[in-house]
Amino acid sequence: MKMKRDDVRNVAIIAHVDHGKTTLVDELLKQSGIFRENQEVQERVMDSNDIERERGITILSKNTAVHYKNTKINIIDTPGHADFGGEVERVLKMVNGVILVVDAFEGAMPQTKFVLRKALDLDLDVIVCVNKIDRPEARPEEVVDEVLELLMDLDASDRQLDCPFLFASAKAGYAVKDLSDEPKDMIPLFETILEHIPAPEGDPEAPTQVLISTIDYNEYVGRIGVGKVDNGTISVNQDVVLVNEHDPDKQQRVKISKLYEFDGLNKVDVREAGIGSIVAISGISDIHIGDTICSPEHPEPIPFQKISEPTIAMNFMVNDSPLAGQEGKFVTSRHIRERLMRELNTDVSLRVEDTDSPDCFKVSGRGELHLSVLIENMRREGYEFAVSKAEVLYKTDERGKKLEPMEIAYVDVPDEFSGSVISKLSERKGELQGMSIASDGSTRLEFNIPSRGLIGFRGEFMTITKGNGILNTMFDGYGEYKGDMMYRKQGSLIAFEDGEAVTYGLFSAQDRGTLFIGPGQKVYSGMVIGQNGKAEDIELNVCKTKHLTNTRSSSADEALKLTPPRILSLEQALEFIDRDELLEITPENLRIRKKILDPRERKRAAMRNS
Repeated sequence: MKMKRDDVRNVAIIAHVDHGKTTLVDELLKQSGIFRENQEVQERVMDSNDIERERGITILSKNTAVHYKNTKINIIDTPGHADFGGEVERVLKMVNGVILVVDAFEGAMPQTKFVLRKALDLDLDVIVCVNKIDRPEARPEEVVDEVLELLMDLDASDRQLDCPFLFASAKAGYAVKDLSDEPKDMIPLFETILEHIPAPEGDPEAPTQVLISTIDYNEYVGRIGVGKVDNGTISVNQDVVLVNEHDPDKQQRVKISKLYEFDGLNKVDVREAGIGSIVAISGISDIHIGDTICSPEHPEPIPFQKISEPTIAMNFMVNDSPLAGQEGKFVTSRHIRERLMRELNTDVSLRVEDTDSPDCFKVSGRGELHLSVLIENMRREGYEFAVSKAEVLYKTDERGKKLEPMEIAYVDVPDEFSGSVISKLSERKGELQGMSIASDGSTRLEFNIPSRGLIGFRGEFMTITKGNGILNTMFDGYGEYKGDMMYRKQGSLIAFEDGEAVTYGLFSAQDRGTLFIGPGQKVYSGMVIGQNGKAEDIELNVCKTKHLTNTRSSSADEALKLTPPRILSLEQALEFIDRDELLEITPENLRIRKKILDPRERKRAAMRNS
C-alpha cells in the first residue's frame, strides 16, 4: 500500500545560468543551522571544483540536505548551462517538486524554458522564486507575468499554473511572499517548500526499488550511485540485484556494503533507509545511471529516459610536436586513455571511442563548453596532449539523407549591432525566426542554426557587439544538412624554423597580422604564431636576428616597439583552430600548430585536397 512520508521533502533548484541557484542553496544551508556559529564558509559552497568556482557556473548537480521543523529537505543544485542539460534531466527523477529561480531583471531566459519544460513533463510541482529583487533595475511584477506566460506556452496543468511566487535576494539572505512584506530571512521559502512540495510516496512493505540517477566517483571507494528509494527499504549487507530498463539482459547480483544519506555538505553513514530517502551507495563497481537496485525476488526496473546523445566530437591525441613531453607529467596514450575512461565514470553525456591510431581517441560531448571543461581539468592535472577542431556528429535518416544537429540561438544585443549579428549568423546558415524588443530596450533575435555554425562564433560575436551581446543556445534536434560553410576568413602566420622568437623577427612579422606570441617564447616549424589579415597562410621567420656590422648595433633593437601579443584563452584557441590545425595543450602552455609540420608535405596535402 502506498504511503506518504511526511518528514521528507525532495526538491531540485532549476534556473538559467547565473540567476542565483547556488547562492540560494548557500543561504538555505546557512539559515538551517548546518554550519557552526564561528565556522568560516566560502561563498557558493556547493560549487566544489576549481573550474566551477572560477567561472561561476555549476557543472555537476550536487546533493545536500537541510532540516526545518522536523522535516528533512533534500536539495539538489542543478547546472544551468545547456551543455550540462543531461545532468538536469536525470536528477529530476529524484524529486517531487522544483524551485524555479528567475532573475528579477533578466526574466525568463532560454534555459529557464528548457529546464522548466523538463520539470513540467515529469508532472512536478513548481515554486517560482524571483531572485535578485534588490537589483536597482529589478522589475519583479513583469517577471511574474513572463513566467506565467511561459507556463501557459509549455501547457502547464491548472495545478502547475497555480504555483506560488516568492521574491528573494539570495545574496542578502531573505525571501518574501509579497513585495510589501518586510524582508527578514528565508523562512517564507522553507514554509512554502513544506506546504507546496508533495511528500514522497511509496510502499514501505514492497520489495526494494532504488533508481540510480547520478554517479559520483571517489578515488578511495570508486563509483558511488545516488538515487531515491522508491519502494521498500534498503539496508547495509542486503543482497540485491541490478537491472536496467534499457538493457533487459542486465541482472547482476550484488551486496550493499556502504549506505549514506546527505546531511548538510556531508555524507553520513546509515544502516537503513526508507521510501523517499535520497541515498548514496558505494561498493558496487559496475553501477550505472539508469540502473534500478531491486530485491532479488522481484527484479523490476524503474522506467528512465535515455540520456541525450552527444552532438560534437574532437580527437584527443598524444602530443608529437618538437616540444612534446617537456612540460606535462602524463603524456603517453595509456595515460590519456585511462583519464578519459575515468571521466566516463561520472559524465554520462560523454563518449570515448578508439580510432585507427592507438595514439588518438575520439571524444564526443554535448557542446564546446562541455569538452573544454574536460580539457581544462586534464591540463590542470598535469596531462599533455593535442586536440583537433570540434566537428559536429552527423546522422542519416531512413531515406539516406544527411542530417546535422540544429540549435536555437537567442541573441540579446543593443539595437545598433543587430544588423551585423544577423548578417554574420546568416553567413553561418542561420535563419532568423523572430525579433522582439527585450525589457531593457535591447533587441532579442531568435535564430535556427546548425550547431557547426556556432563553432568558433562566440569570440567573433563578442568583437562585433563590443562585449555587449548575450548569446544563449539550446539543442533543437536534427535537421537536414544545410550545405558547406566557411569557418574562418583569415589565414595563419606560421613559424618557419625551430628556435626562440626574438624582437627583431617579431617586429617585421607584426605588420602581417595579429601575433599570439612575444619575444623569448619557443617556436618550431609549423607552429601557428598569429593570425594573418588576409585569407592565406604565410610562413615567417621570427627567430631571425639582425646581422651585426660596424655600422649596425644590437642596441638599436631596443628601440623597436612591439604590439602586445593577443594571448588566447583555451576557448578562444579551440574556436580559432582550423581543420588542418591542432591545439597542443600542456599544463603551462597552449600552442596552435599545423597538423602537418613539414611545409613541403603541407603544400602537397593542400594540393591533394583542393
